[in-house]
Amino acid sequence: MDKEVRTWLFDVLNAIMEIESFFLDQPMDYDAFKKDLRTRRAIERNIEIIGEALSRIISKDTSLSISNARKIVDTRNRIIHGYDSVSDEIIWGILTQHLPLLETEVKSLLGE
Repeated sequence: MDKEVRTWLFDVLNAIMEIESFFLDQPMDYDAFKKDLRTRRAIERNIEIIGEALSRIISKDTSLSISNARKIVDTRNRIIHGYDSVSDEIIWGILTQHLPLLETEVKSLLGE
C-alpha cells in the first residue's frame, strides 16, 4: 500500500478514535449530543478530517473499497461549504451508522 494512503488511513482511524473518546464517560445519547455544542463542533471537525482523508485516498487509489466513502466526503464538503444545511440528525447518523463500519474497514486495510 502506498505510504501516503496508509498515512491517510491512520488519520481516519485517529479521528474516529477521538470521536469515540467523547463518549467514554457517557452513553451515546442523541439528546445529550444535541445539547453539547462543543462536542458537536469537535465531531464535525473530525468528520471534516475523515472526509478530506477519504477524498485523498479515493483519488489516489481507486482499488480500495471503503463503504460510503463518497457520502462521507460529500458530508465533509457540506459541513465546510454549506454549514447552514448540516443538521444534527445527519451528523448523528454518521456517528451511529457509518463510523463503526468505517473503523472496521480501515483497521482491516491497515492490517490491525
